[in-house]
Amino acid sequence: MPTTRKTRTRPPDAGRFAYEGLDRALHERARLGIMSSLLARPEGRLFSDLKHLCGLTDGNLSRHLEVLRRAGLVEVWKGFDHHRPQTLCRLSADGSRRFVAYLQELQRVCLDAAPHVATRARPRHPPKGWTVS
Repeated sequence: MPTTRKTRTRPPDAGRFAYEGLDRALHERARLGIMSSLLARPEGRLFSDLKHLCGLTDGNLSRHLEVLRRAGLVEVWKGFDHHRPQTLCRLSADGSRRFVAYLQELQRVCLDAAPHVATRARPRHPPKGWTVS
């Protein structure tokens, strides 16, 4: 008699707290600030304004903008104003869409955690027969 293999079924809430929508290119403090600042101003921001708003150095901002640019999230435009070089940064169409989706996923994280913040949901003692390691 052939042996039958039991197939494992995933519980309905499997992966419930995986938060797959948290894009790694966005999930970093400085990049989150850059993206939020650019979302608030669709026409874009000058590099110097962005640097000031996000509290970054020239080098840090340049590096983060490069990561975001390579990911297709921002556009970086070069130009001149009164013979002075300027850099304008703005969200790409895809960047705007992806950032809003990211914020919606982050909102889901907050909604999942919010009911447990006040109670801290931590038992005072481990269950009977268990020890803390």
